[in-house]
Amino acid sequence: MKQIVKLSAIAAISAMGLAACNNGTPAGTAGAADTTHVTPRQPLALAKVGASPEFASATIALKSAKAEKVGTDSAKVSFEFDVKNYELKAQTADNGSKSCANSKDGQHIHFILDNGPYKALYEPKNALTLANNTEHTLLCFLSRSYHESLKNKEAAVVVHFKVDEKGNYKKLDDVKTPMLFYSRPKGDYFGKDTANLLLDFYLANCTLSADGYVVKAQITNPDLKIDTTITISNWEANFIQNLGTGKCKVTLSLIDTKKPEAPIQTVSREFNLAVAEPMKK
Repeated sequence: MKQIVKLSAIAAISAMGLAACNNGTPAGTAGAADTTHVTPRQPLALAKVGASPEFASATIALKSAKAEKVGTDSAKVSFEFDVKNYELKAQTADNGSKSCANSKDGQHIHFILDNGPYKALYEPKNALTLANNTEHTLLCFLSRSYHESLKNKEAAVVVHFKVDEKGNYKKLDDVKTPMLFYSRPKGDYFGKDTANLLLDFYLANCTLSADGYVVKAQITNPDLKIDTTITISNWEANFIQNLGTGKCKVTLSLIDTKKPEAPIQTVSREFNLAVAEPMKK
């Protein structure tokens, strides 16, 4: 059964009973009870990431964007960014104490186009092919090496643009409505990296409060029958703990508490948790 909890309380589901293993009984002891002890799984919880280096003066801005025609129906769009007071590829100083997945390549940019899975940029540029006559919203923000976003306003840039019918890049008016962008969890996690899963997202044109905009995070693991929804009213990163292993999913919804029946924006991402990384062939 789905459970809805507040972030101020422990986000948990009832611990599931685990069946004891039946290892058989020795000869002459037929019918003896199996006393094998199985430790119950800990309930799902959110834990605060805690203080992280702030990089208060770090900034990112769009330096240039241009399109180059590719074939008859698409264009290669190239972006270059101006990053100041932030060292890409450096390891964030406290990465060892976070006990979560950390990029071996260091600090980077999360490049999120149309709320799809982000691409990590370790150089301040990127190029991709887009269809002609299409409209897009791009978010780029500076990320610590363990993927936690910098949330000061100057550390992110949102670009609203289109590729016109001739394959030209056209900047459009800035979007003024509230926006939610999904960041983490993402991809595959193995071993100790499954213990603390960074739950992080990015907001534009709004702030969170208990009686204003909130984010609802639905966290599921079908294999363990976990389906928990948590209401988040403070914009900060958290760790998801005790999610187990298997194919899991997080769905984030931006909600106006005055109109909760009509989410402003909803985005989902599946990711995999495993005890060990598969052997390479």
